[in-house]
Amino acid sequence: MTDANVIRNPRLGLIAVAFAIFLFATTDVIAKWFGHQGYAPAQIVFLRYLFGMAPVFLMLRKSGIAGLKTQRPFSHGLRACLIFGAIFFFFWGIKLMPLTEAIAIAFTAPLFVALLSIPFLGERVGLLRWLAIFIGFLGAMVILRPGTEAFRVESLLIVASALLFSIGMILTRNMAATETNISMFTYTTSGAALISALFMWASWQTPGLYDLLLFILLGSIGGGGAYLMIIGYRNVSAASVAASFEYTALIWASIFAWVIWDEVPGINVLIGALIIIAAGLLITKGERSELKS
Repeated sequence: MTDANVIRNPRLGLIAVAFAIFLFATTDVIAKWFGHQGYAPAQIVFLRYLFGMAPVFLMLRKSGIAGLKTQRPFSHGLRACLIFGAIFFFFWGIKLMPLTEAIAIAFTAPLFVALLSIPFLGERVGLLRWLAIFIGFLGAMVILRPGTEAFRVESLLIVASALLFSIGMILTRNMAATETNISMFTYTTSGAALISALFMWASWQTPGLYDLLLFILLGSIGGGGAYLMIIGYRNVSAASVAASFEYTALIWASIFAWVIWDEVPGINVLIGALIIIAAGLLITKGERSELKS
């Protein structure tokens, strides 16, 4: 019996996601710092996943090779491509724009998850959730300000990242019926490393000892966060997880960005983020109401 057959534990899922978000916020800070040091996004992604293999080996030692059995090899490959694309665009985006603003835009990912769960997972969506999705994307427009001089073209990199990430999370939910945590984590981590290796050689920058140690830290905490996220999405419905806990990333991002780069988010970013957070909470409420009906 695989771990896909274990009964869901919503409390465990929410705790896993909350801690994963903190770890991801830390990796964002490190990745942004590397971007400012001249490292290309593809190299940052490659080393993040290369050193993210350490948790994989530890988990394989505990579970054994049997945990890598899969009925859906193509889905694993597709998931690796989606997660690589999401992180590549995000690392590229945060190199060019304030971290807090990028995180606020990335909050559109739960909205995409809620929207895409309709065709891909066959979830029922009532009026309240439709309203929440509309309000959430309205909040994104407040942050992006398209059609004005304040619009940042680089913010579209974060939107692309959010879309790819949401599709990856939908695929994770879809694969959970047959695939184990360790198989999804292993194939995604190794697959993303291989994909990024194809793009990084033209802009390779050999890191010094300090940067190498920081890359090891980036990979280790990034890998730990990714595994926790898999546990979270297996135990709680995608919309509930996203709406309830992913917004804590804005708190961490604001603290880190202010302390390290003296970045203070604009009023439009704060207003837009609050609108998106409100939309996420509405999605959660709407989902619970639909489940009870």
